[in-house]
Amino acid sequence: MAKRSTSDSKKTPASGKPSSLIDTRVIYCGDNLDQLKKFPDGCVDLIYIDPPFNSNRNYEVFWGETKEKRSFEDRHASTQAYIDFMRPRCVELHRVLKKTGSFYYHCDWHASHYVKIMLDQIFSENFFQNEIVWKRTTAHNDPNKYGNIHDSIFFYTKSKQYTWNPQYTPYSKDYIDAEWNELPSGRFYKAENMLDPRGSMKEFDFMGTMARWRTNYEGMLALWNAPQTEVPNSHGRIKLGRDGKPTKRCRITFIDELLGVPLQTWWGDIESLKGGSLERLGYPTQKPLALLDRIVNASSNPNDIVLDAFCGCGTALVASENLGRQWIGIDISPTACRVMAKRLRDVCGMKEDEKLWRIGRGFVVRDLPWSEKQLKEIPPFEFENWAVIALGGVPNVAKVGDMGIDGRIYPVAAVPKKTKGELEFMDVWYPIQVKQKDKVGRPDIDSFEAVMMREDRTQGFFVSFDYSQDAMSEIQAFMKKTGKIIRPITVKDILDEQIAYKLA
Repeated sequence: MAKRSTSDSKKTPASGKPSSLIDTRVIYCGDNLDQLKKFPDGCVDLIYIDPPFNSNRNYEVFWGETKEKRSFEDRHASTQAYIDFMRPRCVELHRVLKKTGSFYYHCDWHASHYVKIMLDQIFSENFFQNEIVWKRTTAHNDPNKYGNIHDSIFFYTKSKQYTWNPQYTPYSKDYIDAEWNELPSGRFYKAENMLDPRGSMKEFDFMGTMARWRTNYEGMLALWNAPQTEVPNSHGRIKLGRDGKPTKRCRITFIDELLGVPLQTWWGDIESLKGGSLERLGYPTQKPLALLDRIVNASSNPNDIVLDAFCGCGTALVASENLGRQWIGIDISPTACRVMAKRLRDVCGMKEDEKLWRIGRGFVVRDLPWSEKQLKEIPPFEFENWAVIALGGVPNVAKVGDMGIDGRIYPVAAVPKKTKGELEFMDVWYPIQVKQKDKVGRPDIDSFEAVMMREDRTQGFFVSFDYSQDAMSEIQAFMKKTGKIIRPITVKDILDEQIAYKLA
């Protein structure tokens, strides 16, 4: 059963040294699968992830004040490719979650049903708690079908014993108007029924009224002697009848003394971020802070460890810091890591400082991209993986006999040529060739042109440290002759986050 907590979740920064199990207040830049494998078992209290949806959308984003144009694409070839990408990551997330921990997976309709099946297999359907429906946007027109206006958030736990802090929402106006009485002061009250309908209490006489009350004589006396309220025809907290004696509905309750309505699975009270919102950073799938505040409050306690393995612009980290939790963030995008670091500095007043971090006050960013010198010295296969993933592609599994293809990019606008079903891979993809060379020459480009002709690809991507003039001239000549485009990307382009310009 859920372990309820009465701890006060005030918005105060976490204090104290990082956890003895794992470093916290750290942002890791890189593939979360690699980073998660370094974490010990059962070290995290709460996990929230909002991974890229398999959503056929191409995001053109302007980042914050610098208006740096970015391109975000969901490059998963199909639903099966998306699930194959997420499964090993969710297995690792399950491993690092404490037995008393909670897990939230945020997704939309494109793959939600497949995600649910995958999570049932990993976490066990017995530990599935809720599917939360978040009304993401107002009504809009989706041609020839019902409008899609919500996201799904799957809530799992690792056992039946987990942290649970009940959350509440305000009472609706219709309910207040129907059930409650308003006083001149603006307070709302009602007299609740104090009779015991099941007859489980002994009958006693109170102020000349004989009944089986839900409370005992001493309890009724305490209500009688309570401070007088402004409710007409009342004494203390007891409503009186015309005869001056307690009525059947006698205990007076004020609505402002109640917590509200226990939170349900339909969340329609938190709006998505609008274009003019001060909170908005320009990140394509940025979620409102109120959404993460709610999840962090409900499923963790102060100083618990919160992990977001796809942390984007860091909303979960900001919520965790504001609510006094420890936190860990992971994201593969260097730009995203820099944006969330700036957000922690600006919004939370934290300092990015190694010395402060070591005494539990600041935060650090780890594993930002290597220098060109470091990348020249790593093994070729490792360099290939780094370059392909940096482009948003899928590395080739076979490193030998790869027919000149080191990776593939699947464009989100692609439509399968064959109708093999929802879970089949798409036929439209672009090859990636990677050369760990100081300068690529024309023979390298000639070889890649042969690959593009053989595979009948309209675009291809070449990654190296630099290109000779002959190589660049051949790329231009190839495009004029065939209409096929080779995009030369340098390592510096990747390190300086200039890929979006190259792909535009």
